[in-house]
Amino acid sequence: MPQRHHSLDVVVIGAGVVGAACAYHAGRAGLSVAVVDRGPVAGGTTGAGEGNLLVSDKEAGPELDLALLSATLWRELAEVLPDSVEYEAKGGLVVAPDDTTLKALRGFAEGQRRAGVDAVEVGPRELRELEPHLAPGLAGGFHYPQDAQVHPAQAAARLLAASGARIHLGEEVTGLLTEGGRVCGVRTPRRELRAPAVVNAAGTWGGRIAELAGTTLPVLPRRGFVLVTEPLPRVVRHKVYAADYIADVASGSAALQSSAVVEGTPSGPVLIGATRERVGFDRGLSTAALRRLAAQAAALFPVLADVRVLRTYHGFRPYLPDHLPAIGPDPRAPGLLHACGHEGAGIGLAPATGLLIAAALTGAEPPLETRPFRPDRFGPGGTGEPREITR
Repeated sequence: MPQRHHSLDVVVIGAGVVGAACAYHAGRAGLSVAVVDRGPVAGGTTGAGEGNLLVSDKEAGPELDLALLSATLWRELAEVLPDSVEYEAKGGLVVAPDDTTLKALRGFAEGQRRAGVDAVEVGPRELRELEPHLAPGLAGGFHYPQDAQVHPAQAAARLLAASGARIHLGEEVTGLLTEGGRVCGVRTPRRELRAPAVVNAAGTWGGRIAELAGTTLPVLPRRGFVLVTEPLPRVVRHKVYAADYIADVASGSAALQSSAVVEGTPSGPVLIGATRERVGFDRGLSTAALRRLAAQAAALFPVLADVRVLRTYHGFRPYLPDHLPAIGPDPRAPGLLHACGHEGAGIGLAPATGLLIAAALTGAEPPLETRPFRPDRFGPGGTGEPREITR
């Protein structure tokens, strides 16, 4: 017979960085928390991430507001969590190959500045000063000092450890408990965890959790590959990417998209991304995607052309049609809250997401407007484009 636990305030489904941040902020708000995951800590999208904490790739709007709040929270967390989260305020550098692209970046950056982003235009000479190994002939770019990085798996583990939550790993949620039309806990093969609130932080599997509650959330997996080079001297100092990466992030295309995203790491290897394609949960290796990544990285940093790639890995970004996460209570399933659908930005957006979830759980005033993230914003059936929420 499954064990039963009744002394909880909230159960979080998902031990990735978003679930860990929800547990952390709920714990800090005085709530008793349990976290359950069918695998290990950071066993899904988080473990396949690069640890990006970016404001540079987000246009002015709700996601950028969330990213700016998270950037502040990550800096604070870096002071209180152990050094092993590897927080690095390296800054970002977006480069333009020609004047037309640079002009478009200026307009993009101007909107960001009005929202509170520090975006500094740099010319060709300043580009080479910031990144001496960049390819010649670039028109210019923008430097974003607020961009940073953490070690994603270690950040999730440290947040969980600091949350005080009970952790149940290797236990798949097979059902949601309900009572009087409300979600009141979860069931796994080993136990029942009862609580007046359940947080769906299951990433790309968030749609399945919604279905268990009798509702819908149109989360789809969007596959991405990363190349890892042999250890090198610090030939790449910032998070550097070509301007077309911003368009790829905003695109809803299911086809293979790739743009050079290159960064060094404290341990020496260079990480090279990023691809995006909707192929379901196909874990097959795409040689076309890997070749394209390698060629684009070498075009941006010619010094990488003869560097060995030691390994590659891939993961699935939890994609929602409007590229905004679902955060907060689901009015269609009382007792259920969602914290998923962050696509490739979940690591960067995790702390603010956790803070919004904690505010919803405790009835506190949220630190920013939550309506754009409402889980019920999608049309009938939950698979179409967002519908307007007026209340």
